[in-house]
Amino acid sequence: MKSGGSGGANTRTGLRFESRVDLATILREIPGYDIVQVDGKAGVDVLFEGKLVARCFRKHDFYRFLRERGIDWQSKISKKLLPDDALLVIVRETLFIIEVKYQQVAGSVDEKLQTCDFKRKQYLKLVSPLGLRVEYVYVLNDWFKKPEYKDVLDYIQSVNCHYKFNEVPLAWFGLPVKEV
Repeated sequence: MKSGGSGGANTRTGLRFESRVDLATILREIPGYDIVQVDGKAGVDVLFEGKLVARCFRKHDFYRFLRERGIDWQSKISKKLLPDDALLVIVRETLFIIEVKYQQVAGSVDEKLQTCDFKRKQYLKLVSPLGLRVEYVYVLNDWFKKPEYKDVLDYIQSVNCHYKFNEVPLAWFGLPVKEV
């Protein structure tokens, strides 16, 4: 991560994250992708070459999506979790919860990384009536490559959660890539 750098995708095959950039903005910059807000519908539709491939939700929009699908979140969990981004990849029937964690100095993010298993299971409770799988992924900056994060990174993988550094390949989500 460059301090003061601008967000967005810089390749055709990956989603490059910065500290304050949302997934829809990144996807919009990739050739072949369009982001469409449909009136009255939660989140945004993600189109690739005109075909619906995914839906994106941020924070409270995810709960609007659940309401559209007839799910009362309060009957499933006791407290809202607000995802940085949630990506529903239609062909995979998978909801990806994407949490972007960027650090430049030591701080409270350290402990937050250890909550992924609990949160993944909470999201699974919410979407299991829809038959969806849930994958939980952190997008981390290079700060977390330090040796003192080895144990927590090992833990994240041990509980079937994921982490990526700075970007996530489109193919990892199961999203198409434009042929060049």
